[in-house]
Amino acid sequence: MNPYPIRIGRIDYTNVWPIFHHFPESQFAGRVELVRQVPASLNRAMAEGTVAMGPISSFAYGEHGDEYVLLPDLSVSAWGPVNSILLFHRKPLAELANGRVALVNTSATSVNLLKIILEHYYKGTPSYFSSPPDLDAMMKEADGALLIGDDAIRASWQDHGYLMTDLGQEWNRLTGQWMSFAVWAIREDAVRQYPELIREVYESFVESKEKGLKDASGMISLAVATVGGTEAYWDRYFRQLAYDFAEAQWKGLSLYFRLAAELGLLDKQPAIRIWKENTLMQVKE
Repeated sequence: MNPYPIRIGRIDYTNVWPIFHHFPESQFAGRVELVRQVPASLNRAMAEGTVAMGPISSFAYGEHGDEYVLLPDLSVSAWGPVNSILLFHRKPLAELANGRVALVNTSATSVNLLKIILEHYYKGTPSYFSSPPDLDAMMKEADGALLIGDDAIRASWQDHGYLMTDLGQEWNRLTGQWMSFAVWAIREDAVRQYPELIREVYESFVESKEKGLKDASGMISLAVATVGGTEAYWDRYFRQLAYDFAEAQWKGLSLYFRLAAELGLLDKQPAIRIWKENTLMQVKE
């Protein structure tokens, strides 16, 4: 039996650091447990109910929208480049759309975003296969390789010789919309059971986000020490991402869900349901 009322999934990718970096974990001792996971593991844990809350992939919300609600003002989104969801390829995208593409299995949102781009916008019929996140090994068997997170960042620094497409930038170019890669979801049963605790946790995450974005120096130093790169790179990286989740982001995510449903990647287009001040609001596209 879980001794903590609320278990929160934490992804260790740098793109979520601003929301977690100043989160006062000790303030919630005995009430909240942070569980470190990769996105795919967190998605499964949320679906199974072993984790009640966390930054899940947007696609995972699309699969379980009837069970989850979303928190406003918290996401990992981009208006253009995201810098950590990168497609490496030998041929232009119009040709790659009918080629062989290696995919990682750690982020359903990014994988399905690539499918939307290649199949809907480029009218292609590529073949896909899953692979560990090793660019050299992937490109021995494929015409293109998708990497995400810190693996993508490190690979982008290499003298790899490939064309490189940032999926956030390509989505924005094609649609003129925001792309939300991760959303802060809560299981609806947890909302009913612990509404006040969730409100406290939510407010602390928003405050952590605001502190992290106001002064990113601590995160920048940590990123240089643990991932590599320069302070200038990480300063630009954190500034280019957006961590809000409001009407502009909802609109882009609604389009993503609609196209995913049209391609059969989702059974149906989910409603975007927002939890705020103990009330639910449903977003209309």
